[in-house]
Amino acid sequence: MKFNLTRKFIDQLSALIKEDKPNKVLGLVRDLHCADIAEIFEEIEFKKSAYIYNLLDDNLGADVLVELDDDIRESLLKTLSPKEIAEDVIENLESDDAADIVSDLPQEKKEEVLSHIEDVSHASDIADLLKYTEDSAGGLMAKEFISVKTNWSITQCIKEMRKQAEEVKFVYTIYVVDENNILKGTLSLKKLLFSNAKTIMSDIMKSDIIMINANKDQEDVANVMNKYDLVALPVVNELGQLIGRITADDVMDIMKEEAEKDYQMASGISDDVESNDSIVEITKARLPWLLIGLIGGLIGAKVIGIFDIEKNYEMAIFIPLIAAMGGNVGVQSAAIVVQGLAGGSVSIVSMWSRLIKELGVAIVNGLICSLIILIATYSLGYDMAMSITVSISLFAVIIFAALFGTFVPLTLEKYNIDPALATGPFITTVNDVLGLFIYFLIGQMILGL
Repeated sequence: MKFNLTRKFIDQLSALIKEDKPNKVLGLVRDLHCADIAEIFEEIEFKKSAYIYNLLDDNLGADVLVELDDDIRESLLKTLSPKEIAEDVIENLESDDAADIVSDLPQEKKEEVLSHIEDVSHASDIADLLKYTEDSAGGLMAKEFISVKTNWSITQCIKEMRKQAEEVKFVYTIYVVDENNILKGTLSLKKLLFSNAKTIMSDIMKSDIIMINANKDQEDVANVMNKYDLVALPVVNELGQLIGRITADDVMDIMKEEAEKDYQMASGISDDVESNDSIVEITKARLPWLLIGLIGGLIGAKVIGIFDIEKNYEMAIFIPLIAAMGGNVGVQSAAIVVQGLAGGSVSIVSMWSRLIKELGVAIVNGLICSLIILIATYSLGYDMAMSITVSISLFAVIIFAALFGTFVPLTLEKYNIDPALATGPFITTVNDVLGLFIYFLIGQMILGL
């Protein structure tokens, strides 16, 4: 049943904590999903979160930690000793989630935690995962998976799988490897159950495997799993040896993180921030792009000052229209390209075809908008020269903005810079300045500024 967090529930929980009634507090949260408890922690004071956390059993507490935002999780971990983290948290998590927790700890505490893990194999798996960067396939993978040998029979496979399955929460696919642990194929549970007991793995395995190298970026992982509709993706090293697997729930987290990051960049926020971050942290993330916008505004004012508009002061009336249309068209074009690059439907190879397509769209939109503004301005009583100036300027600005909005993210992608930067204040500011320059340049030619 879906849990809906309400103010009434928080008030009730807070009252019980204040009255120090642990059994009643536990009764309210014990049967909730770990993600629901994490949501509660994010809405209440840290002291209350710590109070509730200490009441949870080790398995549930560990799962809640995985679901929490980094700041709250870090604060909770500070209240635990290395031994408590190892025994109460790490030993109750799969290797990928455990590695995420350990990676956030200071180096000295990290080593202490690993030394307190009783399961040497589990500790070794976590240490291996910590060697990979957080945003790589290796950093996302879990070391728990089921693998069988190519020369094993069904009977032998089932026997070995029973041993391996104790460490695996969900079995999506059986991986078939050779004597050197090189991934050779996959096998579904259905195929395993319906095959003859003496059948050899190499005879029934599926050999056309979708896999990914451990050093690939997390965006590549998300794109591959999305493209091929996979629930689990095997991870291999440079030799093709099977070293882990990534599951669909991990990819959902990636897509959420990437979407949040791109949205913040598009909004002019340079660093990853949360609503509960300090004023200083939020200011540091927002201020750089605001300063760029401020400088752009000053340059725009300078552009206006270059031209003498006293003779045709009516041109000033249409400055907001020209600037707004240029910014809107540029952001539209950039957003489409960024979306295509993220999903893999647009590549650097198709740059010219993309530019030509956007040019075609811009010409059609530009003609329609410029015709409408020509009729509107003349109908409102402006003379024909002024109406033509605004109309031609609008057409030119739309063409420029569309091409610029397409070209910039493609160029950023080519130089391995996040193209999402192109959908925010950068595009808007540049389009404002150059759009005004185009407008007044055309005004100079037609109206003689």
